[in-house]
Amino acid sequence: MAYSIQTICLVVKGQFISQHSDDTIENLVYDSRRILQPSSSLFFALKTEHNDGHKYLLNAYKKGIRNFIVSDHPANKLAEANIILVEDSLSALQEVASFHRDHFSFPVIGITGSNGKTIVKEWLNHLLGEDYKIVRSPKSFNSQIGVPLSVWQMNEQHTLGIFEAGISSSGEMEQLEKIIQPTIGVLTNIGEAHSEGFLDDTHKLAEKLLLFKNCPVLIARNKDVGGKKELIEKDTRLLTWGSAESNTFVIKTIQKQREKTEVTITYQSSTNTIVVPFADDASIEMP
Repeated sequence: MAYSIQTICLVVKGQFISQHSDDTIENLVYDSRRILQPSSSLFFALKTEHNDGHKYLLNAYKKGIRNFIVSDHPANKLAEANIILVEDSLSALQEVASFHRDHFSFPVIGITGSNGKTIVKEWLNHLLGEDYKIVRSPKSFNSQIGVPLSVWQMNEQHTLGIFEAGISSSGEMEQLEKIIQPTIGVLTNIGEAHSEGFLDDTHKLAEKLLLFKNCPVLIARNKDVGGKKELIEKDTRLLTWGSAESNTFVIKTIQKQREKTEVTITYQSSTNTIVVPFADDASIEMP
């Protein structure tokens, strides 16, 4: 899908400080080194801890970009360019992606957790790829910048989305939830990664679960959520896995061999054995 620059200005609640044409936007970019289709691209001047995208406006302009979103007035004159001024360029990028996400109703799987997000995403893509036209996060695009760029890939040809979301501190997940809007949730695990950004494991779990606050179904390890179900929205159907018979998916046996592992699982009185091509605990543990 494509949107006019005027529509995008309305979405981000910005103000034109320069307006020359009614361009159509198909691509979102923030790195002036990675511009492939400049005439249909919108450049976001993002400020990060280590850099400032405003320093690269002229470089992007020289490469053919004529549509920009900035939070500071450009230092150089960019003739015949559409320039939208906003309070925060990152928030604007996220708002554009959320607006784009609202145009689609096919199922979206949202994945978060301390570890294994990318592995689970790729496994799901492999398992479901024959039945669905899948759009998914490229590589490990699960950050405040990566998630909106991932969701922007959605189009009318897709029938399933698989996106991962990673956070390292409190307050980061709420915006990612608005962008991904998952209909099926997967919580891989709660481990030690990024513990310094949270008060304790319960706080970390609560923050990660914000991705699923409007999600109808959540699949999670009972070890992580079993005693903390009050953190999960009441309207969310929780499907747990573990060795206890009370779980939705009951792990009956785990038989490790040299280069593979056989896992026997019971679900709704039906027992199945799956072969995992790994023997290490971390890989076997993934949902």
